[in-house]
Amino acid sequence: MALWGGRFSQASDARFKAFNDSLPFDYRLAEQDIVGSVAWSMALHRTGVLTQVEQQQLQAALEELLVEVQQDPDQILQSDAEDIHSWVEGKLIGKVGDLGKKLHTGRSRNDQVATDLKLWCKEQGEEIYAALVKLQEALVTLAGREQSTVLPGYTHLQRAQPLTFGHWCLAYVEMFDRDIGRIKDAMHRLDTCPLGSGALAGTAYPIDRNELATSLGFRAATLNSLDAVSDRDHVLEMIFAASTSMLHLSRMAEDLIFYNSGEAGFIELDDAVTSGSSLMPQKKNPDALELIRGKTGRVVASLTGLMVTIKALPMAYNKDMQEDKEGLFDAVDTWLACLDMAALCLKDLKVNQDATLEAAKQGYSNATELADYLVAKGLPFREAHHVVGEVVVNAIAQKRALEEFELADLQKYSPLIEQDVFEHLTIEACLAKREVLGGTSRASVESALNGKSEYEIQQGQALGGTSVGQVGYALGQVQQRLNAQKAEVLSVRSARLSDMDDIDAIVTHWAREGETLPRSRDDLLRSILDFAVAEIDNDVVGCASLYIYGTGLAEIRSLGVNHDKHGQGQGKALVQFMLQRAKELELKRLIVLTRVPDFFEKLGFGYTSKDQLPEKVMKDCDICPKKHACDEVAMEYFL
Repeated sequence: MALWGGRFSQASDARFKAFNDSLPFDYRLAEQDIVGSVAWSMALHRTGVLTQVEQQQLQAALEELLVEVQQDPDQILQSDAEDIHSWVEGKLIGKVGDLGKKLHTGRSRNDQVATDLKLWCKEQGEEIYAALVKLQEALVTLAGREQSTVLPGYTHLQRAQPLTFGHWCLAYVEMFDRDIGRIKDAMHRLDTCPLGSGALAGTAYPIDRNELATSLGFRAATLNSLDAVSDRDHVLEMIFAASTSMLHLSRMAEDLIFYNSGEAGFIELDDAVTSGSSLMPQKKNPDALELIRGKTGRVVASLTGLMVTIKALPMAYNKDMQEDKEGLFDAVDTWLACLDMAALCLKDLKVNQDATLEAAKQGYSNATELADYLVAKGLPFREAHHVVGEVVVNAIAQKRALEEFELADLQKYSPLIEQDVFEHLTIEACLAKREVLGGTSRASVESALNGKSEYEIQQGQALGGTSVGQVGYALGQVQQRLNAQKAEVLSVRSARLSDMDDIDAIVTHWAREGETLPRSRDDLLRSILDFAVAEIDNDVVGCASLYIYGTGLAEIRSLGVNHDKHGQGQGKALVQFMLQRAKELELKRLIVLTRVPDFFEKLGFGYTSKDQLPEKVMKDCDICPKKHACDEVAMEYFL
């Protein structure tokens, strides 16, 4: 039965139903819809709409449904439900009867779908980030392998100046680094929760929306209900990030297709990413790269389509917005597939170093070096440029390279040219002169490989703290940035009910080791909103809680990291997350009892006396296994 059927006296036409229903594509939001429904049931319980027993029944049924969906997501498509929201509600009613009908109290499909979509985007953002880093790693590996390989550089598809193949690789590393910046920015902006905004005017129930947002892993709730249900900026931004990155992939694919051509012969793609011709047995086609180039169009088309859809929509929700999902899903799927395929193409790519060197020697790519030589002899650059232009015209007519001229022939054009000119016209000389930050010289690349670039020294080896996308092509810089980005795959978020098993396991382990206070599962459950968890690749690897004693004072408790996942920055990230949360709560002082004071000192904590701690803190010592031989140090942080 439709969720809105009471207003109508007759059923919808079957053709309208097929035209209107979104389940064939929004079924992908099933897990997000269920998770959001669990959080909403808890919010309704806190406002008194649901009793504790009712909330527990609903949550148990929803968690059971979540497992069923994860095991067999295709089952959803067998239904004739209008959308994923009505499917979930129908299944819930089937499990708990009329109680399931109470869950939608105070909620609209408008704020529901907006929340589901943001949750989906947040999850996809982590996958995209990892895929971009993986592609950068493939480029860095290839750059290291071919750091000394000479490659002709092109402008206007004409040979211009010699480069190294490693330098070409690092140019694309920079492009994809900017893509990482774009997706990270988009993830930050979309990290606000619309749930509780109702259809457009807000819910009529006294929901604590910030608490609700935290329980779903958002950093905050949205601030305007009308905007919250109308906003699709996050979808646009995500498809824009996909489109820009696909343009970069397409440009890289085009370069490699050209390098792979018989006319260039610079590289050979592995058999695993090429195909043959049904007619011509000699063919080996770069289909993977061509498809990357071709699929760019469909991603850009998704962006254009959604922009046109949204451009004149009135407030608030309109059915037009249903068109946001298919384009988003397809764009993200395509982007991820192309990132993976691009990395695969680079993996076993072979470079024909003889062919690239021979090509670099052609096309008078050393003409600029001859002009620079004349400038060094005192000739103004404009005059030097003119002189060399005349030399090139003559060289083309004679089909001779500049370095093949006799000294006497060159001196006809300028008496400043001497015997030493020839040492400036070699490929090695052309490359060596580009020893500058971002340059292509072998020395620059070698210096970067050894981590001794001038840029690195200037920045105090603080690349991990610089803004994403900062200029710097040198390989050493890129490798450090990649290491930092791998660490950033570690994420910290507010805890959810689904994290209970992991939190309980971590706290129990360190309590048994005597490092933290023991806590019962019921205590942890009641304190779930106080907790944050650290994740790596969607696995919970650490936890901490922020316990507030009174105005302006709180304690970091139950800080622990999975015992077999140490050394990846989880503890530091969790403490920094708690410091930020404390600032947002306008707390004045944060305290901690610890056996590793050096760790906290590095994070800005200072030493204090236990006598200065609240009495309630000291009472907790009664349950500590080391209360008679306490070796903990009291520390504090003023916010």
